[in-house]
Amino acid sequence: MSEKDIKRVYDEIRDLITESSDPRFSGIDRSDTTEILRIINAEDAKVADAVKGEIPHIAKAVDLIVANLKAGGRIFYFGAGTSGRLGILDAAECPPTFGTDPDMVQGIIAGGKETVFLSSEGAEDRVDELPEIFSKHEIKPPDTVIGISASYRTPYAKDAVEYARKRNCTTVYIACNPRKSIKIGADVLICPVVGPEVVAGSTRMKSALAQKMVLTALSTAVMIKLGKLYRNLMVDLLDRSDKLSARSIKIVMTILECDFETAVSLLKDAKGWVKAALVMGKFSIELHEAKKMIDKYGGHLYKVFEEE
Repeated sequence: MSEKDIKRVYDEIRDLITESSDPRFSGIDRSDTTEILRIINAEDAKVADAVKGEIPHIAKAVDLIVANLKAGGRIFYFGAGTSGRLGILDAAECPPTFGTDPDMVQGIIAGGKETVFLSSEGAEDRVDELPEIFSKHEIKPPDTVIGISASYRTPYAKDAVEYARKRNCTTVYIACNPRKSIKIGADVLICPVVGPEVVAGSTRMKSALAQKMVLTALSTAVMIKLGKLYRNLMVDLLDRSDKLSARSIKIVMTILECDFETAVSLLKDAKGWVKAALVMGKFSIELHEAKKMIDKYGGHLYKVFEEE
């Protein structure tokens, strides 16, 4: 990187809140262990309020994404470093939690899979990879591209959103600096401002926590709107492990108020799909009939149970 490039980056980050140093923490290197942890914990406690202030923007993103997914679209998270890993984490959690196809929500990190486990700081500048990635994944409307960057200026996340806009995709950008300072076009900006980090510039701390909270809230709300829950239970769960099988049985027993053996039998006949097992048990019907009823009501089990 040339001196000119370094100076350009310095000019970009010097006034960012996420890069600033708070004098309140200047004595932390002389604090005892308990005090260090109290300081960190006290700052972490502020994150939920910062995210709360962004709920209207998160809601706007959820509604756009739900419409896109219903039209056959997908979600793509783009980020570098910690932000990229958070996108991958959220994407990876959707199939076991909500029974989604792994292609529906995907996380893409600068530098590829190896940077998930080993940091590669220069990877965030590899924007020349983006056209090939968009082509490989055939990213186009009605897909949604979500850029994640604590500072906002991470080239990989920023350019991914700009590239997506040129392809007429819906775009969302998540950053931890004030909205007015973010010079990027996106359909929705989500900006939980958590203030300077306890360790100046270490955005793996409060900023990462804020991004994780936003992503979890966003994807969970999307899945609820798609009918992936009944009450607050994961009815699109697929029993692909002992733990998930046990959880599936408990859900069926809870909703249908049946015994263990009945729940096991229903799940076996439903090929492990909790939602279908519930409809089959509720109405004493076969799997193909249950699928028709579920499709009729867009996957929303409360509509199936209330209308039939």
